Amino acid sequence: MISSQVIRTSIEELHAITKVNLCVFDLDGAVVASTFDTKDIQIGIVVDFVTSPADSQVIGADHLLKIKDEGELAYILVARGSNDDAYMIAKVAVSQIQNLIIAYKERFDRNNFFQNLLLDNLLLVDIYNRAKKLHVEVAVPRAVIIIETGTEKDGTEAELLGGLFSTQSGDYITAVDESNVILIKALDAGEGYEVVEQTSEMIVDMMNTEAMMNVRVAYGTIVNELKDVSKSYKEAKMALDVGKIFYVERKVNAYSSLGIGRLIYQLPVNLCKIFIDEIFGDNIPLNFDDETLTTINKFFENNLNVSETSRQLYVHRNTLVYRIEKLEKSTGLDIRTFDDALTFKIALMVVNYMKYLDTLEY
Repeated sequence: MISSQVIRTSIEELHAITKVNLCVFDLDGAVVASTFDTKDIQIGIVVDFVTSPADSQVIGADHLLKIKDEGELAYILVARGSNDDAYMIAKVAVSQIQNLIIAYKERFDRNNFFQNLLLDNLLLVDIYNRAKKLHVEVAVPRAVIIIETGTEKDGTEAELLGGLFSTQSGDYITAVDESNVILIKALDAGEGYEVVEQTSEMIVDMMNTEAMMNVRVAYGTIVNELKDVSKSYKEAKMALDVGKIFYVERKVNAYSSLGIGRLIYQLPVNLCKIFIDEIFGDNIPLNFDDETLTTINKFFENNLNVSETSRQLYVHRNTLVYRIEKLEKSTGLDIRTFDDALTFKIALMVVNYMKYLDTLEY
C-alpha cells in the first residue's frame, strides 16, 4: 500500500496551489494525512460513508469522496469548501491518489518480480507471464552489477543510482539484502563488456564523490534472455567475493576476469589444507614477515625480473638474491624458476582463501 508520507506530500502540494484544505482517512476513520485541523469532523460520519453506496457526499462545507484501488475502497477524502471549486479539487485529488496507488503497486510488483528473478524463485512460465504484465522486455541484453557499500543501506545509494539509471531505458535497481544494491543494466545492440566496465567504474567514482562511500562493484556476464538474469547475478556475487579475497586492490571485478582466483574459490577446504601442508608444512606464509611478502609480491609483479625488482625496492641486486635464496631454504621453492614461482603464487592465493573462510566462521 502507498505510504502516508506520499499521500501527505500529494495533498499538501494541491493545497499549496489551490488553497483548498484536504484530508484523507483510512477505512477505520483514522487520519492518514491532512492539511487542516480535523477535530470538528465527526468520525462516525466518515465511517458511515464507508458503507454508503454513493461515491461522494456533501455534509456542510465538507465534500466526502471515495478513493478506490482496482474497484476496492481504499481511503476516504474530505475537501473543505462550500463552492464547486472545492468539489473539483477533491475530484482531482482522488484521481491523483488513485494513480499514485497504481504506480506504487506496479513499482512494488516489479521490484518483487526482479528480486525473485535474481534469486531464481520463478518458474519459466511465470517469468514470461509476469514480464508481459509488468511491461518488461524479455529479449534484451543485460548484465547484473552488484554495488557493495560495506554498511547497511539508508536509501542514499538507490536514490543516487536512480538518478542515473531509469526504467524507461530498461535499467532496474533493486536489492535482496541489507548491504548490496543491485543494478540490472540493459544494453543496446552492439554494446558489450566495455560499456558494463565503464558503468561500473562510473558508479564507484560517483559513490565516492557524491556519497563519500568506498564501494566495491562486481558484474556478471551479459545474458540475452530475461530468464538468464539470475545466472548473471550469481556470477556477479562470486566476482564480488573472489575480488575481496584475491584482488583487494581492485574496486571493480568482472566474473570473466577472475582468472585462477575463481578456480581456487570453488576448491573444497580440505583439499586446500592438504595442498598447503604439502607445500609449506608448518612454515605457512602467515608467518612470513612484511619484508619477505613485499619482496615476493614485487618480484611477481615484475615477472620474475631480479634487476627491475631490486630497482623498485631500492635494494642491491645481491640483497634481493639473498632474500630469495633465504626463502628457498625455508620453503624448498626457488621462485626465480617459473614452476616454483607458479606453485608459490597459487599457494599464497590458497592461504588468502583459507584466511577468508576463517573470518566467515567467526
